Amino acid sequence: MATTCVGDIMIRNLQTLDQSATLKDAHDMMREKSIRHIPVVDALSGKLMGVLTQKRMIATIMGLLSDYGVSALERRERQCRVVEIIDADFESVDLHAPLTEVVDFFLNNKHGCLTIVDDQQCLIGIVTSSDFVRLCAELLKK
Repeated sequence: MATTCVGDIMIRNLQTLDQSATLKDAHDMMREKSIRHIPVVDALSGKLMGVLTQKRMIATIMGLLSDYGVSALERRERQCRVVEIIDADFESVDLHAPLTEVVDFFLNNKHGCLTIVDDQQCLIGIVTSSDFVRLCAELLKK
């Protein structure tokens, strides 16, 4: 198989936010771009700070709705910084990680994405479980 490492299938054209972004920014981005994971990077260094998942975002929004009601939701979303709710305890790999290692990550964890970073921990890509389904579909069609 020609595809042997995560760098061969990762998404390079990423949608990211920096630490100044709000939950409203993330909510709008997920809706407009039809994405479920947003890496959050330090604006100055480019280092990966964490990942905001759709699941975490929805849970936060549901909490805001419960606590403050629909009329206050947008205002509360604008007050909540993404760095307050990102998953900062995440795994990353470098772009040369073998696909077998990445498959094991998805099979053994409930995460829907894996970030790819360089030696300085700067984000260079992301791979999702959907990327593996796409790869599987390509291989099955051959």
